[in-house]
Parts: sequence; structure tokens; C-alpha cells
Amino acid sequence: MVAFNVRPDIDAAAEKLSSSFGAKREIQKLPEVLWEGETVEMLATGLYGKGNGLLAMTNQRLVFYFNGRLSQQVEDFPYSKISSVQWSGGVLMGTLTVFTSGNKAEIKQVPKVQGKALADLLRQRISQGSAPAAAPAAPAASAPAPAQDVATRLATLDQLRAAGAITDAEYQDRRTKILDSL
Repeated sequence: MVAFNVRPDIDAAAEKLSSSFGAKREIQKLPEVLWEGETVEMLATGLYGKGNGLLAMTNQRLVFYFNGRLSQQVEDFPYSKISSVQWSGGVLMGTLTVFTSGNKAEIKQVPKVQGKALADLLRQRISQGSAPAAAPAAPAASAPAPAQDVATRLATLDQLRAAGAITDAEYQDRRTKILDSL
């Protein structure tokens, strides 16, 4: 894998890509489209709109970035606006569909390993975004939910490790934090 030397968070996410084909320019220029204080958690490549570009999952939003020679496209999906995520995988590639406010964006030709891991992480992120608002409404009824939530989080964590989206050290660290929250 090519070393990019852009920023530590971007470099760490780029190292986990199975291929950076069609997204090298976007990885180099990604800091130009990120907001101040925004960090990259995961990257994947895909085809959307005008061409083959880069999907960047950050601590604040999902961004699709295409930087061609003659055109540029940036589309972002704030987590608060994402209603659901769908992953449809084939043998090597798949399609990530992001549903937002009655619209949908289909990002095609996403490598299977990164696409599945990204979809799982996105589902976890959007479910956490709605959890704080729902929890105070019915504290007695939500008693079984934390155990189920922990099981779901652990299952997602296992999937991320199996997909190679996180290292064994990251897996152990996150697993410890989840279990400590009990």
C-alpha cells in the first residue's frame, strides 16, 4: 500500500484500503473538504455521480469526494440526516445505499470488505445518534435495551475486525470500553 503522508487520521484509514485505485488524488486533497476539527475514521472507494471517488466516514458525517481533472464533486451526509443504510454485496464489489430525508444515494463499486464494514459502522453511528433522545422518554421500558445494545455493539465490533476495518489492538480497546460500560 502506498504511504500518503497527508494527516495521521487519513493515513491510518488509507492504510486499511484494499486498493486506493481511482482515489489517490482524493486522499491527497481530502483535508481541503474536511471541516475544522473533523477526523477521518474510515475510507472506501466507490462510484457515484460523476466518477470514481472516495467515501470518507468522519466523526461528523459521511462524505463522497470526487476530484477529476475537469470537475469536482463533494456530497456530504450528516449523520443526523441519515435515516438508514443498505448494503448489497456481490463477490468482490457492492453497493452502499444511504437514505436521507426521502432521498437516496447509491454508491456503487465499493469493495466488499470496506463496504460491509462501512455500512455496519454507519448503522451503529446513526443508531447512537438517536439513542440519547429516546432513552429519557421511557426509562423503565428501556431496561432490557442496554444488554441488547451491548450485544449489538459487540457483534458489530466482531464484524469490523473480521472485515479488517480495525486492528486487533483497536478491537481489544473498543471491546474493553463496551464491557466497562455495563
